[in-house]
Amino acid sequence: MKGRPSEIPLIWLLTRAALLALVCGAAIALMRRFRRRRRPAPRAIPVTPSYAGGAGTPLVLLHGIGATWRVWRPVLPLLERRHAVFAPTLPGHCGAERLAAGVVPSVHALADGVVEQLERAGIDRAHIVGNSLGGWIALELARRGRARSVVLFGPAGAWRSAARMTAGVIALRLSFVLLAKHAGRAEAIARRRWARRLLLATQVEDPERVDPAEFAASIRAIKDSPVVSPLLRVITKHPVEHLPADPACPVRVVWAERDRIIPFEHNGLPLLDRVPGAELIRLAGVGHIPMPDDPEQVARLILEVTGAVDRGHRPIAGSYRMHPTFDRAR
Repeated sequence: MKGRPSEIPLIWLLTRAALLALVCGAAIALMRRFRRRRRPAPRAIPVTPSYAGGAGTPLVLLHGIGATWRVWRPVLPLLERRHAVFAPTLPGHCGAERLAAGVVPSVHALADGVVEQLERAGIDRAHIVGNSLGGWIALELARRGRARSVVLFGPAGAWRSAARMTAGVIALRLSFVLLAKHAGRAEAIARRRWARRLLLATQVEDPERVDPAEFAASIRAIKDSPVVSPLLRVITKHPVEHLPADPACPVRVVWAERDRIIPFEHNGLPLLDRVPGAELIRLAGVGHIPMPDDPEQVARLILEVTGAVDRGHRPIAGSYRMHPTFDRAR
């Protein structure tokens, strides 16, 4: 007997979550089997709470869940030519301060923490760029009047199906648990090409462009990010709130054509409904985390917006617009 239509996607997504966990487990099992075959370990990377560099108008970069500011490293040299870049690690993540005692983890609590980071850095209003969870937080900062402009890459915060979103979060939690459990073998995992390809396949388009040392650091960071697990337990309860169009603060939304973490067809349109006036660009040749795949294109899409605002050019707010697809091969 066929299940109801609403049950079919949930069953499929839960199966997909289980398969993702099995893939991660298989990768770790293979690592144990081949651990005696020594290869040069990736260089050790120190843990720091934030990055600041460059000169110009302030530009803030916000990363996704479980990551650190280091995901932005591929684009930093390109952005620092025009901006004073500040890239903090989100509160409760590896190297950053934890949420204060008694504060319940939530997107709003993380946004509060980022505001405190900005104030300590002497930043009032800034151009804000966010990827994944960082995109959601960027929209919250814009709501609070802290943004001169906003550029989002595959932002979290909206969904068409609660069941699909819940299944995706389950898959994410399982993968984080498995990687955190084996964080002590991060260098051994990262030094092997097949392991990088297997574990990064949903995050980037070309795992070969990810520095093994950075990948090892990202695995260790998951273990030392206490906010991740409790945040994932509540993150599906409240989607991003409607953000009224503000001609003084343009919003550009960039979505990978093949985002395997937050697919546009299920999450992009609901988000755009909540951000009227946002400009939409679909980007080819990159994954959910586009910075290592195509740093030049990512930087250009940011600087187009920040440059226009700094020159006093304000886009007219209105319905979102589909731009021609950008392709790295062009």
